[in-house]
Amino acid sequence: MTSKSVLAAFLLALFCGQTQAATQGNSTITSLGTGTAIALPLIAGGIALYKRDWDGALQLSVESLLTVGTAYALKQIVHERRPDGSDFKSFPSDTTALAASGSSFLWGRYGWEYGLPALAATEFVAYSRVQAKEHHWYDTLASSAISIGYSYFIVTRYHPGPHFYSSLSATPDSASFRMAYSF
Repeated sequence: MTSKSVLAAFLLALFCGQTQAATQGNSTITSLGTGTAIALPLIAGGIALYKRDWDGALQLSVESLLTVGTAYALKQIVHERRPDGSDFKSFPSDTTALAASGSSFLWGRYGWEYGLPALAATEFVAYSRVQAKEHHWYDTLASSAISIGYSYFIVTRYHPGPHFYSSLSATPDSASFRMAYSF
């Protein structure tokens, strides 16, 4: 089973679970959103490790640390009241920042095939935070923007290591041997 199919199966199971959660109330949606936020960077790290992409795993770690750290620092500086009125730590959403760090890494490192499903999962996390009245929509948008910004500067495109290829062709009159190096 490839890493793309594992990611697709996880996200499909997640979104199938969303439909049931919508009928059970906001607390289930909030729990699913939080679980998804934790799972996205873990899945991204798992994909990097599966591909033996040690540089990617390091980039994910740095990008996630900077994204969540920036969101946390801004939360201490900017005093935005939460929609439920519980405190003044609404801006930005650190939960969405965690999810966005995984999805922006996947998009930047491995392309849209990995990034698009992860982005959809990040949008669900943002929806769950707004639905729970923990954040305003612009709090979650700011978290995603922070993550995309760090990803732009930190994450590089994945290129598998160098490979040697060889082929042998034979006809009744001749033979040829071809060797190629891909980097």
